[in-house]
Amino acid sequence: MTDATTQDEKQSDAKLQDAKLQDDIGVSAAADNDVISGLRQRFGAQVLATQDGLDCPVVTLARECIAEACHYLKNEHHFEQVVDICGVDMLEMPDWPADAPRFEVVYNLLSISQNSRMRLKIGVDERQLVDSVTEVWSTANWFEREAFDMYGIIFNHHPDLRRILTDYGFEGHPLRKDFPLTGRVEMFFDEAQWRCVYRPNSLDERVLIERTWPGVDRG
Repeated sequence: MTDATTQDEKQSDAKLQDAKLQDDIGVSAAADNDVISGLRQRFGAQVLATQDGLDCPVVTLARECIAEACHYLKNEHHFEQVVDICGVDMLEMPDWPADAPRFEVVYNLLSISQNSRMRLKIGVDERQLVDSVTEVWSTANWFEREAFDMYGIIFNHHPDLRRILTDYGFEGHPLRKDFPLTGRVEMFFDEAQWRCVYRPNSLDERVLIERTWPGVDRG
């Protein structure tokens, strides 16, 4: 086999891969448009915003309809999996409206059969309830427990809403922007009581290295 033949085969394979990729992108984009149109028809004004994310469409919904919307997306548009559910604290986000909910709950959905992804967002304030989607995807159980533990977001109708990463006696929610970097208490083993106990944190917050942006000349 000559070098010229090998090069021609590589170019042919590359063209086929590019064509397949463009086909996949076209199919995915068409499916995404159908899903968003379906959400607008089904939920109307409860679809607050839509945008094209870096990797998939992003739909912002009213908090009250999240469970019903997830049922709809799974049953009607074959989003078989919830890949992740996480919280976001918008407290220090620049230009974040003062009257907007402090937290966002983000749902990353995957349709294997349709080769499609979608991201849902809802806004929620402290002490407001978010309907659990464990009845839609059982794997949402631990994701919602993590968001509760780290941010204090309360999921209504969750079957077992307990802390999952911190200790049962832990106070506060570590990923909130107003939570101190070193925490508020520290745990140690008390020889006299023969158990773990908490005491006020004696550590000082220190910044050892100034923050810099990637690519900035550090001199």
